[in-house]
Amino acid sequence: MAIPPRITAAGGGGRKPRVPPLPPARTLLTAFAAAAALAVLCLVSSSPAASLSGSWRSGARSGDKYLYWGSRVDCPGKHCGSCAGLGHQESSLRCALEEALFLGRTFVMPSRMCLSSLHNTKGVIQSGATTKQRWEESSCAMESLYDIDQISRTVPVILDNSKKWHDIVSRSMKLEVGGVAHVQGISRGELKQNPLYSTALVINRTASPLAWFMECKDRNNRSSVMLSYNFLPSMPAQKLRDAANKMKETLGDYDAIHVRRGDLLKNRKDRFGVERSLHPHLDRDTRPEYIRNIIAKWIPPGRTLYIASNERTPGFFSALSDRYKLAYSSNFSSILDPIIENNYQLFMVERLMMQGAKTFVKTMREFDSDLTLCDDPKKNTKVWQKPVYTDD
Repeated sequence: MAIPPRITAAGGGGRKPRVPPLPPARTLLTAFAAAAALAVLCLVSSSPAASLSGSWRSGARSGDKYLYWGSRVDCPGKHCGSCAGLGHQESSLRCALEEALFLGRTFVMPSRMCLSSLHNTKGVIQSGATTKQRWEESSCAMESLYDIDQISRTVPVILDNSKKWHDIVSRSMKLEVGGVAHVQGISRGELKQNPLYSTALVINRTASPLAWFMECKDRNNRSSVMLSYNFLPSMPAQKLRDAANKMKETLGDYDAIHVRRGDLLKNRKDRFGVERSLHPHLDRDTRPEYIRNIIAKWIPPGRTLYIASNERTPGFFSALSDRYKLAYSSNFSSILDPIIENNYQLFMVERLMMQGAKTFVKTMREFDSDLTLCDDPKKNTKVWQKPVYTDD
């Protein structure tokens, strides 16, 4: 159930924001009436399991206050009309969860996550489908990705399709003051200290046009990061954890490499017709003959090597089989096929496999201690260079 966005606060720099008072109950009732009616219809038409999803979770109490960022991860923001990959959306979701933790509020989590067509080949959207059908087919239930109960042990969470959230919105409409604070450009410190916001039942962040993660852009001060970057990757749904555990048991003692190729190998020609790439060494460094030389110093011959990759060429890594016992997700179809509905779920399982390896080699470096195949920076530098295919 979405809150109708209305900007009532804006701020920036060191100036104190000019904030008009919250409107009387009569105005709030008018603003929320349509949304409330729509939500009731959605609750009635949905299945009991879906409509009650999350309503009993997180230990939320009647005196709790709530933080709402919107019904879609990273929307508002530049991805409202499109869809980002799992990692990008996780950055935004962590940002929102971090703010809820800082404010001591229950986070209202979107009940579904958008599936990027660039990173997901499973599922076909029917032509002529309605907007609702397209959203259902191009998204997945948040509970199919994450263990909401486990997340709630650190940050209390309710889903936005829950009866609990519907009741909260209904209650906020009846409050003359302290109902909903619609905010934009307000720091989390101000939200916590200023009574205009701190006493509101619901803080609504949807007035901001920025993507969620932009609200947490100050990463120079690492001490400000309250949730580790591994927080959401360590919170997969139970069925995904169970699948990964079965795969680990089958492999025993193993190593792993992540070889990201498909979506990053995008070359273009400059005005002179010369090929250019944002990652000039990536294609070379992720070919089997180079992988063999790079990982030899970390992974001895004869080891079982699990390969997680978005390379679509059949048998692309077969040349490594003369030195290692190769394993892929496709070797575990009996475990994965019954539960995997999209590539986001598959990547979450593979991420657990990489975390469980004795030695794990990434494609590109994120942290100084990482073992990597390629030294090109992972972050997009927007500098197009000539691809390098030799050892020079």
